[in-house]
Amino acid sequence: MKEFDRHRRLRSTSNLRDLVRESHLNKDDLIMPVFVDENLSSGKVEITSMPGIYRFSLANVLDEIKEIVDLGIKSVILFGIPINKDEVATQAWDDNGIVQRAIRKIKTNYPDLIVIADCCLCEYTSTGHCGILSDNGRVLNDESLEYIVKTAVSQTKAGADIIAPSNAMDGYVSAIRAGLDKEGYIETPIMSYAVKYASSFYGPFREAADSAPAFGDRKTYQMDPANRLEALREVASDEKEGADFVMVKPSMAFLDVMREIRNNTNLPLVAYNVSGEYAMVKAAAANGWIDEEKIVNEILVGMKRAGADLIITYFAKDIARKL
Repeated sequence: MKEFDRHRRLRSTSNLRDLVRESHLNKDDLIMPVFVDENLSSGKVEITSMPGIYRFSLANVLDEIKEIVDLGIKSVILFGIPINKDEVATQAWDDNGIVQRAIRKIKTNYPDLIVIADCCLCEYTSTGHCGILSDNGRVLNDESLEYIVKTAVSQTKAGADIIAPSNAMDGYVSAIRAGLDKEGYIETPIMSYAVKYASSFYGPFREAADSAPAFGDRKTYQMDPANRLEALREVASDEKEGADFVMVKPSMAFLDVMREIRNNTNLPLVAYNVSGEYAMVKAAAANGWIDEEKIVNEILVGMKRAGADLIITYFAKDIARKL
């Protein structure tokens, strides 16, 4: 008989498969998003397109945080929904803004929990765009950086452990690093949304964070999903400017990009398993078409296999219960 390799030897039993498994999910890998809504005086409201995910009032956000901590998850990323919005996103950088108050409350009660502050203007601008606009409706890059830096400093002052800028302006890492250092926050890391595509997978998030653009789209500042080499240039720039983590968002359709980046940087790599990816799985599972637990595990392990060190995911609590 012709000789051939017997790869099945290492698949013969469950324990043997566990022994040689190459990629693993751990609770330490997981970051749970949390939405805090200033429009709610109490309680929580479920996000229609994201079953099981809620906007929380400031009065009740610790209920969610307690559950997250009790499950052994060590990190959250905060998003805020303010009552008032304006053209310069005042509530994003107000020291008494909804995210700043939430950070202080969480860190007072759970000082060891890692609180990551999403640093963007879109939830706070009346236009829904991630930057400041010119008179003709163009998003201004350099002028927007001033307000982004103010937001990062205010969030850090409130107690955020990590600043995660997601605004997709050129030079935001350099500007934030300089702004934080000037204020004495030299130890605060920056988790850059370095590779952020102009993706259709963000739809449910825009309901969750009330951040849909009032007009137009974000294609002039977020990346074209068709581009791979551009992602490498973005990461190289952010690394040079002082990023401490880099991120790929979304993740499922961009695993090839994640692998390329893993091969080109030694920084911790973050995958964002975004709202549309979550909603699709939930909808299919609700119809009985898939086994949700198995599918979620396969998706997230795929991100780890592609090179992710950490995963921001709305499934974090579900996964933590199983782990």
